[in-house]
Amino acid sequence: MKLTVVGGGSTYTPELVDGFARLRDTLPVEELVLVDPAADRLDLVGGLARRIFARQDHPGRIVTTSVLEEGIEGADAVLLQLRVGGQAAREQDETWPLDCGCVGQETTGAGGLAKALRTVPVVLDIAERVRRANPDAWIIDFTNPVGIVTRALLQAGHKAVGLCNVAIGFQRKFAGMLGVTPGEVHLDHVGLNHLTWETAVRLGGPEGEDVLPRLLSGYGDTIAADLHLPRPLLDRLGVVPSYYLRYYYAHDEVVRELKTKPSRAAEVAAMERRLLEMYADPALDEKPELLAKRGGAYYSEAAVDLAAGLLGGGGSPYQVVNTHNRGTLPFLPPDAVIEVQAAVGQKGATPLSVPAVDPLYAGLMAQVTAYEELALDAALRGGRDRVFRTLLAHPLIGQYEYADTLTDQLIAHNREHLAWS
Repeated sequence: MKLTVVGGGSTYTPELVDGFARLRDTLPVEELVLVDPAADRLDLVGGLARRIFARQDHPGRIVTTSVLEEGIEGADAVLLQLRVGGQAAREQDETWPLDCGCVGQETTGAGGLAKALRTVPVVLDIAERVRRANPDAWIIDFTNPVGIVTRALLQAGHKAVGLCNVAIGFQRKFAGMLGVTPGEVHLDHVGLNHLTWETAVRLGGPEGEDVLPRLLSGYGDTIAADLHLPRPLLDRLGVVPSYYLRYYYAHDEVVRELKTKPSRAAEVAAMERRLLEMYADPALDEKPELLAKRGGAYYSEAAVDLAAGLLGGGGSPYQVVNTHNRGTLPFLPPDAVIEVQAAVGQKGATPLSVPAVDPLYAGLMAQVTAYEELALDAALRGGRDRVFRTLLAHPLIGQYEYADTLTDQLIAHNREHLAWS
C-alpha cells in the first residue's frame, strides 16, 4: 500500500507518521511519500519520519519529494494537509477582522473565507493532477476549511472524503470519563465542519444506550470548561457543542479576548520554529511532547481509521466524516457537505440516518451552508461582489457596512493568492 501526504513538510506530519507506525496492523503502509515544495522543512520532517519508523520497527519505506507527480504516481490514497500562505497568512486572517469587531479565526468568519479563497483553487489543481496520474486514488482532505474544500472536491467529481479531529477528540474524552475503550463510544455527531453538536453518546454502537445525560450530570463542569462555555448553557441545550460554537454563542466575548492577547498564529509560528529545531536533532526518533500543543489531537488515529476503511483494511465500520448530504439532513441541499457518522468502505462514505434536528441547530446549519455555497462560488469565479455577498451571508458578520469593509481588507491582504484581484 502506498500513501502520499501533500503538505508532508508540515510540523503535523510526525504525528501522522507515528500513527502509521503504531497502527500498522490496521493500515499496512509499504511506502509513504511526503510531498512539499519547501525542501528544507521536508528534509527535517522526512528524517524524523524515517527515524520514527525505524524506532518502531516499521518495514515501510519513506520517500520525500518536491515534485507532486512523482509523489502521487501509484498512490492508493493522497492525503491533503495544506496551508496556502503559511502562518503569515493565518496571522492576517486572525487579526484584520477584529478591526470591525468581528471574530478573527482561520476557519470561520472573514478569516475563514480568506483561507477558502486562497486554498480551493490550489487544492483543485492538485486533485486534477492526481486524477490524471492516478484516477483510482482516494483523496482524504484535512485542509481547512474542510467543509468548503471537500465540497469543492466532490463538486468537481473527485473521489474525496473530508476529515476533522473534533469528533475523535470527543470520543476519546468521553471514553475516559466513562471508563470504557474509545471503540465502545458511538457519537450522534451532527452538523457541518466546525459547526457540530453531540446530540447523544451511545455505548456499543448506533443503537446503544445514550449516556449523554449521565456525562452532563457527572462531568458537565469539566466539559464546559474545556469548551470555554458556561455550564448552565450546556444544561439548557442538553447537547455538547464543538468548541467552535463558542465563536457563535459567545462572539463578542471572544472578540474582546482576541484583542488582548497574541494571535494563535503567532503562538503556532513560534512553536513550529522550535519543533523544526527539534526535528533537526538526529537523536530524536519519536514525536516530541511539544507537538501535542500544536493542535490536531488524535489526528493520526482518525486518518489511519479512514484510510483503512476506504482501502479495504481494518478501519472502524462507522466514522465521522465530511461528505455529501444526499438527503441525510432534509433541510439542506443534497450537495451540501455535512459532518456526521457514516458507514465507510471501499465505495466511500454513506451517512447514517440522523434523528430530526432541533431548529435551534438546523437554522444555523442552513445559514452556514448557504454561506459555504457562496464561498465556493467566490473561490471558483472570484470578484469583489461575490466576496461581499458571501460575507454578508455569514451569521458572524451579516451587516452591509462590515461586509463592505471586510471585503476590501480581505482582498488587500490576499492579492498575491487571488488571481482575479
